[in-house]
Amino acid sequence: MPAFSMTALAGVVLMAAAGTVAAADDAAAPAAQVRAAEAAFARSMAERDHAAFVAHLAAEAIFFSDRGVLRGKDAVAAAWKRYYDGPTAPFSWQPESVEVLDSGTLAHSSGPVFAADGRRIATFNSIWRREADGRWRIVFDKGYPYRE
Repeated sequence: MPAFSMTALAGVVLMAAAGTVAAADDAAAPAAQVRAAEAAFARSMAERDHAAFVAHLAAEAIFFSDRGVLRGKDAVAAAWKRYYDGPTAPFSWQPESVEVLDSGTLAHSSGPVFAADGRRIATFNSIWRREADGRWRIVFDKGYPYRE
């Protein structure tokens, strides 16, 4: 093969590899954004900041609870207000896994929920949606009791 062709081939391979890395970086960016949003959402509980909690909710959020299905931001905010009363958080959570659709519009986050004493008590699952303003907000949330 002539030297020019080998050089051109090498260039094409390098450009393809760079494109793959760029695509991986592009895919990682939304996941990092959702992970950061989930961590900030969890911090709202630790910092006892109900307004910050509410700011992470989509207008049409649905949360599943032991009391039934909570529909809408106002209903979720009202039901969760009790968890923000008092100086100590009754539980905490942290993101463990985050997956985002290739379209970058919906994401799933999941991870452990801990009681105030540090025992793992549940696993949460949240669906996030990138809203028109570019912020990620929760549209669905459901927890499951933890089983070892």
